[in-house]
Amino acid sequence: MSKPKIFVTRLIPEKGLEILREFCDVNVWLHELPPTRDELLQHVRGIDGLLCLLTEKIDGEVMDEAGSQLKVISNLAVGFDNIDVPAATARRIPIGNTPDVLTDATADFAFALMMAVARRINEGERYIRDGKWKTWGPMTLLGVDIRGATLGLVGFGRIGKAVAQRALGFDMRVIYYDPKEKKAYPDLKATQVDFETLLEEADFISLHTPLTPDTRHLIDAEALSKMKPNAVLLNTARGPIVDLDALYEALKEHRIFGAGLDVTEPEPLPLDSPLLTLENVVIAPHIASASRTSRDQMSWMAAQNLIAGLKGERLPNCVNPQVYSQK
Repeated sequence: MSKPKIFVTRLIPEKGLEILREFCDVNVWLHELPPTRDELLQHVRGIDGLLCLLTEKIDGEVMDEAGSQLKVISNLAVGFDNIDVPAATARRIPIGNTPDVLTDATADFAFALMMAVARRINEGERYIRDGKWKTWGPMTLLGVDIRGATLGLVGFGRIGKAVAQRALGFDMRVIYYDPKEKKAYPDLKATQVDFETLLEEADFISLHTPLTPDTRHLIDAEALSKMKPNAVLLNTARGPIVDLDALYEALKEHRIFGAGLDVTEPEPLPLDSPLLTLENVVIAPHIASASRTSRDQMSWMAAQNLIAGLKGERLPNCVNPQVYSQK
């Protein structure tokens, strides 16, 4: 009996690939860059399952090009804004994602960005490499304090709560904005506030909300104008949540202290982006979940979702469970 055919849009950790190879006929895209649109459409033809990344736009055209035998789409990510979920649901295709396994890695990285920006670590490293370090100076590269500061979290899901947990060790006051969160969390000593209050009171604002039409450019010129002059903005969620043009102006004019970005719009950020001319921003190449443990678990979970879908079983982590109630 022939194995089901799947296409994996990038090389993923072996922990996931090894179980896929046991059950499937696996075709892996081995190039560093993701497949182009034409290459994607070519490689999905006739497949039974698709394992994709955020770098691929998976819409109705891709699903139809694959064919009616396509049973499952597994996304190697927590977010799934790269997939047209209604189109998949209409075709009764379940979509899997990889929640929770990257929570700690991403929360750690958010704190790493916070500390790097607040204490100007990247600036200090460049200061040395540029030959500017001549002596110790009482006014050299003064930063802002983290201990006792107010941390504002936009989004209070798994990652937001994990960041709040870490903030306890720094005696930070934690406030959060999340319209969908109704439960109180006294153990985290976090207080729910409205968005405007968070902007006005937080010393650090860390974004942990999904990308939706409502959150696209949530941090725009108006939002930035309400932040403190010593405030630091952190984004480990999705690039389009922040209007980068507005952020550039705020940073250039020192209307906020700094920013730490793991995600941008677009990705990768063009080398001629004006943000790269500024000293008060730290930009990373979307690596918040890039710990070995986290990526191994992501690949394993994505593989489990894919195999369950190929077997006709319910996905362990399904973002459109309504497909199972359709007739």
